[in-house]
Amino acid sequence: MAEKSYFVHESSCIDDDVEIGEGTKIWHFCHIQRGARIGKRCSLGQNVNVSNHVRIGDGCKIQNNVSLYEGVELENDVFCGPSCVFTNDLTPRAKYPKGSAGYKRTLVKEGASIGANATVVCGHTVGKWALIGAGAVVASNVPDHALMLGVPAKQCGWVCECGQKLCPDHVAQFRCPDCGRTYQLKEEQLEEMK
Repeated sequence: MAEKSYFVHESSCIDDDVEIGEGTKIWHFCHIQRGARIGKRCSLGQNVNVSNHVRIGDGCKIQNNVSLYEGVELENDVFCGPSCVFTNDLTPRAKYPKGSAGYKRTLVKEGASIGANATVVCGHTVGKWALIGAGAVVASNVPDHALMLGVPAKQCGWVCECGQKLCPDHVAQFRCPDCGRTYQLKEEQLEEMK
C-alpha cells in the first residue's frame, strides 16, 4: 500500500470519493464527506466538517469548528477563522428540506480571510484578499480587498494583500504601511499598481 502524501488524524472520518492534496493536514474529529476536493498544503483544525462536493483550493487554513456546507467553494489561500459559519439555504425548514438542488453557491476568492465567528450568508461572493472582521455577518457580495465589519457587514476600508489596512495616499491611491504595496481605485475596484 502506497504511503499517503497528506496527514489525517485517526479520530477523523474520510468518506469515499474524496480527494486530498499533497501536504494537507486534517486534525482531530474532522469529517470530510463524499465528493469533497481539498487542495495541497491545507490545514483543517479540530472539528471541521467539509460537506459533500465542497471545493477547497491550495494553501487554505480552516480553523477549529468550521463547517463548509455543500455549495461552498474556497479558492487558494483562503483563511477561515475559528467557528466562522457558512450557510447554503436562504429559507431552511426542517419539515420541508430542499436538498442540494435548493442550495445557493458561495464563493470565497483567493487570499480572502473570514474572521472568527463571522457568518457568510449563502449566494454571495467574497472578493480576493478581502478581510471579514470577527463576528461580522456578510449578506451581500464583497469587493476585492474590502474590509467588512459589523452586522450586517459594511465596508469600512480597504486591505492590502498582506492583510494590513490601507492608508489613503492620494485621491484614488492607497499605500500599505507595512509592505509598501500601492493600489489605485478604478470604478469602485481596487487594483494593485505595478
